[in-house]
Parts: sequence; C-alpha cells; structure tokens
Amino acid sequence: MFEFITDEEERGQVGIGTLIVFIAMVLVAAIAAGVLINTAGFLQSKSQETGQQSSKQVSDRVQEVATVGNVSGDTVDFVNVTVTPGAGAGEIDLQNTTVTWIGPSGTYQLIAASDFDNTSAASGDVFTYDVVKDSDASAPVLNDNDDRLQYIFDVNDFAAGNLEEGSEVTIKINTMAGATTSIRFTVPESLGNKEAVEL
Repeated sequence: MFEFITDEEERGQVGIGTLIVFIAMVLVAAIAAGVLINTAGFLQSKSQETGQQSSKQVSDRVQEVATVGNVSGDTVDFVNVTVTPGAGAGEIDLQNTTVTWIGPSGTYQLIAASDFDNTSAASGDVFTYDVVKDSDASAPVLNDNDDRLQYIFDVNDFAAGNLEEGSEVTIKINTMAGATTSIRFTVPESLGNKEAVEL
C-alpha cells in the first residue's frame, strides 16, 4: 500500500523546521546580547576606575607653601619645606610619600623615617616631618586645605655634606596616588650672619 503525504503535512513539516531555526536565532541573539551587555558593563567600570586614578594623579598632590634653610656657618644644614594639599586633593599621607632629592652631591631617594617622633632628626636616606597646623589631629595626613605639615631634610645625613652657597637643588615629592610636586631652589650666595634663609 502506498502512503500519500498531503500538502497540509508538507506545510506542517516546513513550519516546524522554520520554528526551530527561528528559536535557534533568538537563542544566539540573546547570548550575543548578554555578552555585549557584560562587556559594556566591564568597560564602563574600567573606564570609571581609570578616570578616577587619572584624576588622583593630577589632583592628589602637595603644594609648597614655604621652603626655608637653616644656616650653619656658611652652609645650609637643614631644609624645611612646608606643604599643604593641592587644589581638589583628597587625603594625602606624608608617610606614604617618596621624595627624590637632586643636589650637588647626587640624587637620593628618601622615605619617611619609620621611628619618627617630633624631636628626632632624619638619619640615613629618610626625611622627617613636623606639624605646623592641623585642626583635627590627623597628622601625618593632609585632609583639609588649612592643614600645614613640614618636611624636614637633614642634608648632611644623606648627602654627606651641607649645602654650600650657590648650590642648586630640586626636590620631587611623589604621593601614593602618583602625583608629583617639584620644588627647585638655589642657596643664596651670601649666608654670613644669618640663621635662616628663604630658599
């Protein structure tokens, strides 16, 4: 006996095949959309993070208020740099800053003295600091535009010699966020009969 397939059965088979292809296309599109959404979210998150880091590298810096040298005979033995937070800066911890001292006798990388107290002096390749103004007792963290802290450099301890008249020095202060402040000064040509000089 022969079995005949009617037109209706053929159309039904074609319809089922089309439905399967359509469902497969919808699934592929849904998976692709999910991947795109996840990728877009990841890229947005990374771009925000990168933007914040870039902003901190520009704004989280210290700003020089005054640089003073202590005169000993005809040389400068201590350099005190008073700083405040830069415009738009967040919290800056002086203990987490690194300092590059470029002077007549060479270049030195200085870090905060770990055993700091207000009476100690720098020893070795370190700097110390002192509080000038800190209304909320947050030192050594600069967290207010009115804060003033002072870097103290004992030149003879790390540079093996005091600064003579006419010496040129560059101090680069690098914060934890990566922002750098450069301070340049020249020791005056005449230090006689002076106890301190503005640099």
